[in-house]
Amino acid sequence: MLNYGVQNFVVYSADRSNGLRRALKDESSRDNTHVLDGHMDFASIIGLIGALAFLSMGISDIGALIDPPSIYLVIGATASIMLYRSKLSDAISLGAVIGKVFFNKTEEPEELIDQLINLAQTARKDGLIALENIELSNRFLQSGVTSLVDGIKPELIEEGLEKAKELMAARHETGSDMLSAGAELAPGMGMIGTLIGLVNLLANLDDPSSIGPNMAIALLTTLYGSVLANVFFIPMGMKLEGYAKREANNNDLIIVGIMFIKSGKNPRLLGDTLAAFMAPKARKKRETTQDAA
Repeated sequence: MLNYGVQNFVVYSADRSNGLRRALKDESSRDNTHVLDGHMDFASIIGLIGALAFLSMGISDIGALIDPPSIYLVIGATASIMLYRSKLSDAISLGAVIGKVFFNKTEEPEELIDQLINLAQTARKDGLIALENIELSNRFLQSGVTSLVDGIKPELIEEGLEKAKELMAARHETGSDMLSAGAELAPGMGMIGTLIGLVNLLANLDDPSSIGPNMAIALLTTLYGSVLANVFFIPMGMKLEGYAKREANNNDLIIVGIMFIKSGKNPRLLGDTLAAFMAPKARKKRETTQDAA
């Protein structure tokens, strides 16, 4: 194990940037292929179903709102321009990004604090090597523990985790940016469809049979664009931004915890050190529980 730790340290020191990029690339790939491993977000599912249900209550004839040319124009054009403005790999991963709206793996800070305290107690009692066989569901925390076991210098551990945190934040920002682009493009495509419908309508006033289809395009494209933006793209983007902020808070918590364990300080002090990352209500509840115990 000692030889492995030395080799790992040498490689890490010689080429930290490339190693971090490879690690984050692997993690990104795992995130995209294991979206359903997270917990189902019932708020997102119930909210989306409720929004569609309430909107449908104002519709007497759903068939009157279905117009294939309008659907092709708004949805097809929006998707095509989103692809046009993005990298192919980002566009391909959009499905996984949307999946995270309904399935997420973000732990509560108090769960991570308990895990870190247990890790600190184990390391204090049996040494850092005792953490080698401990498997953790949080990959960021697992990478920090692996660095502890490998005997990497404290400043390199902190540097590596900070860089990993930045790259994760950038990846989440890319997903949110694509959804924000969709929210901007969909109404614009709807307006373009409205103008096309009106132009066709005015150009064929002498043909009564064309008035209905052209008027449908003029009105329904605006409707489709508005629904896409306000029911799908905007709420999804806001949800992902919320997840990203909570994950960033958790990552900061983990970095502080990992560096605390590396320093060899008393595990009893770790809970108080990490309490600042908890919401005030959760922190008060935790303090009350500890006082009762």
